[in-house]
Amino acid sequence: MKKVVIHTDGACSGNPGPGGWAAILAYGVHRRELCGGFAETTNNRMELFAAIAALEALKEPCEVTLHSDSSYLVNAVSKRWLERWSRCGWRKADKQPVLNADLWKRLLLQLKRHSVTTIWLKGHADHPENNRCDELARNAARQIVLPPDSGFHLTE
Repeated sequence: MKKVVIHTDGACSGNPGPGGWAAILAYGVHRRELCGGFAETTNNRMELFAAIAALEALKEPCEVTLHSDSSYLVNAVSKRWLERWSRCGWRKADKQPVLNADLWKRLLLQLKRHSVTTIWLKGHADHPENNRCDELARNAARQIVLPPDSGFHLTE
């Protein structure tokens, strides 16, 4: 399997508000930047969307090291919350619905496709790739015309 390193970040101007996501994919000497945004969303959704978009961009199953400053994302994967939520019908231990289930389901498909190890990075700590993702995500959130986030609900 090819070994790919991914860095991701999400940003939101207001929470909820306009949001952006970004990812940097690195494979050997190859590097690719991805970014986009939505008109009304949350920071957590943008963090998740960045990881999903990066993993979906890979053309074949890969061994991935995914770096994120989102403990929400990293803990859900590394502590196997995601698998438990899936088994429990997308309900948390307190029987409440899991927020952002639409994105968690997409992420779970990618985790089954790739071998993914998550690594948490402290945000805004002078990590070059994390800083670049932050810049790309913030710029994406500032775009004048952004599509709707069809999975976002104001009740979240």
